[in-house]
Amino acid sequence: MSFPWPPGAATGIGSLPGTDPDEAVRLVLGEAGELPYLPELPGRGFGADMIARTGSLLVDFPLEWQPHGWTVAGRPGRDLARARDHLRRDLDAVTEQAQGVPLLKVSVCGPLTLGASLELPNLHKVLTDHGAFRDLTGSLVEGTRTLLADLGGRLPGTAIVLQVDEPGLPQVLAGEVPTPSGYGTVRSLPRSVAQPALAELLELAAPGHRVVHCCAARVPYDLLAGAGASAVSVDASLLTDASLDALGELVEAGVSLWLGVFPGTDTPISAAEARERIGRLWAKLGFGADRLAGAVVPTPACGLAGASLPYARRVMAQLREVGAALRDGLE
Repeated sequence: MSFPWPPGAATGIGSLPGTDPDEAVRLVLGEAGELPYLPELPGRGFGADMIARTGSLLVDFPLEWQPHGWTVAGRPGRDLARARDHLRRDLDAVTEQAQGVPLLKVSVCGPLTLGASLELPNLHKVLTDHGAFRDLTGSLVEGTRTLLADLGGRLPGTAIVLQVDEPGLPQVLAGEVPTPSGYGTVRSLPRSVAQPALAELLELAAPGHRVVHCCAARVPYDLLAGAGASAVSVDASLLTDASLDALGELVEAGVSLWLGVFPGTDTPISAAEARERIGRLWAKLGFGADRLAGAVVPTPACGLAGASLPYARRVMAQLREVGAALRDGLE
């Protein structure tokens, strides 16, 4: 599979500390220039978190904030308007500063994690109602299609990489999503429902431009590949020897591995340590060093919203250094 990012590229997952979208875009363009992304800034407060940001994209599926969480509503209101305003400011910042960039990554929350996070008016999770889940998936697909078209108009000539964030996917498949009461769990969603829902969203992006991020243990690699993911983004610290066969099959199938080698909070490690971690894993997989830079993209383990701004800046700079080392042969 061919990818739009060059060998040795490095990138972030999405979220950053701070509240200024212009500053965040400058940081991303400066440190992740080969694979930049539209930053997320949940530190701005209400309406800026991952669920609200993606909820603001939904078509004919309005949400509102209730004491128990984001809930399906009868009509759009003030809560959704605030989330849309945050996203508009982010899009304006990237429009002003990213003209002419060849590539930009944009993230949305995937249908499985979104369905596990949103509640129906009857206080059940959307996942518990297959009809509501189908409606949510369709709404998310249409909203993401609109977002991609908007970005295409704002940044003519820029190729868009779609990243789908699914941190809750293992819990959804295992039947471990807590009910709103906290006294039980939601019944597991069959793979026969989960995989097509994810595939429908990924198909909005061109082949080679589809990334799924899952920073949890027990990543269902086969499901992600079956849904059409061109790249799979994981927390390298959670990988075990038991996952090596599945990872090797991904690489053999031409899927890119995005390895989270820097912690998402202030826990400094050096670029050399990160390079060594990638090298050890690659050696275990048994592939030649000549394939490494084209197959692996170094990233943080997850978003950096919980880190300090100096740490986030340092991690972004170190990621660029690690990517360059991979390109140079991991010397």
